[in-house]
Amino acid sequence: MVYARKGEPLRAPTLLETALGFVTNFFDTLGIGSFAPTTSVFKLRGIVPDEKIPGTLNVGHALPTVAEALIFIAIVQVEMTTLIAMIAASVAGALLGAGIVSGFSRRAVQVGMGFALLAAAAFFTMKNLGLFPGGGNTLGLHGALFWVGLVGNFVLGALMSLGIGLYAPCMILVALLGMNPIAAFPIMMGSCAFLMPAGSMRFIQKDKYSLAPAIGLTVGGIPGVLIAAYLVKSLDVTVLRWGVVAVVLYTAFAMLKSAFGAPAPASASTASA
Repeated sequence: MVYARKGEPLRAPTLLETALGFVTNFFDTLGIGSFAPTTSVFKLRGIVPDEKIPGTLNVGHALPTVAEALIFIAIVQVEMTTLIAMIAASVAGALLGAGIVSGFSRRAVQVGMGFALLAAAAFFTMKNLGLFPGGGNTLGLHGALFWVGLVGNFVLGALMSLGIGLYAPCMILVALLGMNPIAAFPIMMGSCAFLMPAGSMRFIQKDKYSLAPAIGLTVGGIPGVLIAAYLVKSLDVTVLRWGVVAVVLYTAFAMLKSAFGAPAPASASTASA
């Protein structure tokens, strides 16, 4: 067997991994987020070892998110100073967070991702129940609010390294700062488009990702983004979010059980290696 990297056989992405990239990035373009659903499938199907899930998410979803950002930056107007500064703050946070998370042990990643998924489920529930702040009408930040926004997006960029999606928290942040909620789309997608490649380099350098699943997410994800952006006009995403909440909660408890219970059995890919 030919080994491409340390302990991982060289193989092409499976149909499931590619389809997962298509589906998760399709709905990611609608603002649902791709990290939590992808983590759930990875964990439930044993596709990626737990300690490599954060890196695989960041590497695999990076290019589809770049495509999303290009689309939404072109169609949604936001003050350029605010947009660029918020993106830069998230990248700085991601570089810090990825450098830390890429050195975490398997158990530390399981605990971190377990609580990250619980946070994601809480954000989905808040969105469904209409508990997000309404926001205002401005398309930029000024004065003290500008600096609050930068600090907030810096923290969100760092949390991306643990698998906490940036979309829902960024929507809350933008609304709390009095901006028009639609302004969150270019900010959150532009942030992810720049921070994910930057953070991915740390995971790649430390070999804390799985290559084939990451390629599958990328190959399937880009067409998923394009179809969602140009062909889909309206979907009842609320019903879908409730389904995501149920799956994410189950995965969160499974991740925490693996961390605090008996040692988890090796994944299929690890065993074959």
